[in-house]
Amino acid sequence: MTLSKTAHGPVEVLSFPDSLSAVTAADVRQELKELIQSGRSRLVMDMAKVRFVDSSGLSVFVVALKAARAQGGDVVLLKLTPEVRSIIELTRLHRVFEIFDDLDAAIAKLKRV
Repeated sequence: MTLSKTAHGPVEVLSFPDSLSAVTAADVRQELKELIQSGRSRLVMDMAKVRFVDSSGLSVFVVALKAARAQGGDVVLLKLTPEVRSIIELTRLHRVFEIFDDLDAAIAKLKRV
């Protein structure tokens, strides 16, 4: 699986597919790890298309956040669908991640990191 990536200066915007589950999580996790190790540690995870996330998918977010912060970066979530928002809130990850509905605001926040 390849995430769609768009660079905005030091910020990388990543568009996720419609499902992030045990089937896809390992590939996505590896792709994010390689991206962060290459020096791209300010990530906007665009979730506009995502309709399903399981525990493996949630672990992708947490692993990426930990790796990004270790490199001096950060991860924010963008445009959560109702399905994903409910699981993020149920697991209380909304207390860990900043969540944005506006791409420009998400990018601006990460440019200040």
